[in-house]
Amino acid sequence: MLGAMAFMVSVVVGQPLVEFLRRRGLGKEIGADGPPSHSTKAGTPTMGGVLIFAMALPITLAANIVDRLSILLPLGTIVAAGLLGLVDDLRTIVGRARTGLNKRLKVFLLTVLGLTAALVLYFALDVQDVKIPWAGEFDLGPGYIPLAVLIIVFTTTAVAITDGLDGLAGGTTALAFLAYGVIALLQEQIYLATFCFTVVGATAGFLWYNSYPAQVFMGDTGALALGSSLAVVALMTGHWLLLPIIGIVFVLEGLSDIIQIGFFRLSGGKRIFKMSPLHHHFELLGWSEPQVVMRFWLLGIVGSLLGVTLAAKV
Repeated sequence: MLGAMAFMVSVVVGQPLVEFLRRRGLGKEIGADGPPSHSTKAGTPTMGGVLIFAMALPITLAANIVDRLSILLPLGTIVAAGLLGLVDDLRTIVGRARTGLNKRLKVFLLTVLGLTAALVLYFALDVQDVKIPWAGEFDLGPGYIPLAVLIIVFTTTAVAITDGLDGLAGGTTALAFLAYGVIALLQEQIYLATFCFTVVGATAGFLWYNSYPAQVFMGDTGALALGSSLAVVALMTGHWLLLPIIGIVFVLEGLSDIIQIGFFRLSGGKRIFKMSPLHHHFELLGWSEPQVVMRFWLLGIVGSLLGVTLAAKV
C-alpha cells in the first residue's frame, strides 16, 4: 500500500518538478565521451532523482518508523547520498562547470558514508553476518566492517555507472529493491520490506517521466541515493552475497568500465568494447536505446528471481 502511495504521489508531483527544473534551466550537460546520438539530450532537466528520496523520506517517517528505528539507517543513507549527488549534479548543469565533484573527493565522501553505515550495522544493529544458500549463516566479526564499506562504495559506484540511458538505472534498481523487499518479507523484516517497496513505488513514479524519451534525468542525485541504500538493505538482510546476482546489470556495467580502462592502459590505447560502459557498446552495435534498456531490464528480472530463490535456500 505504501509503495502504491509512493508511486501515485510521485506521478502527481513529478510533472511540476520537471517543469520547475526546466524553468530554472537545470539541464544536463552532455559530454563528448558518449555516443554522438546523445547530443540531442543536452539540456534535459537533471536531478530528477530528488523525487525518489523526497517521496521515501516523508512516507517512511509517517508510516514506517514507530518502534522501527533501525529503518533510519537505509533512510538516512538514501537521503545523505542523494544530497551528495545533488551537489554533484549542480556542477554538471549546462553553462556551469562540467566536471562535477572531484572523483577522489566523491569516493572519499562515499567511503565516509559507507563507514558510518557499517559501524551502525555492526555496533548498533548487531548485524555482522553473511547468509550462504544451503550452507547457513556465518558471523564475520570485526572483518564485517571493511567488507560492508566496500559493498556500499562499489554498489553505489556501479549504479551510478549504469545511469546512462533513459529508464535504465531506474528500472534495474527498482527490480533489485523489489527482490530485497521479498527477501525481507521471507525473513519477517516487515519494516525493511516496507521501505523497499516504498522505494520501488517512488522509483516507478520517477520512471513515468524518465522513460524514453526522458523528460528528466535521474542524475547522481538518484543514482547515489539508490545505490547506497540498496547496499545497506542487502547488508541488513545478510544476503549481500546475492547482490552480484540480483544486481547483475550493475556488475556487468561496472566490470565493462574497469576492463575497458585497464585494457586501454595495458595495450597502449586498444579497446575491448566499442565504448564503455556496456550499454554504450550495444548502442554502437546498432541496438536502439529502448532495446538496450528493455534487454537489461530482462537481465535484471532474471537476476532478481534467481536471487530470491537462492535466499529462500538458507
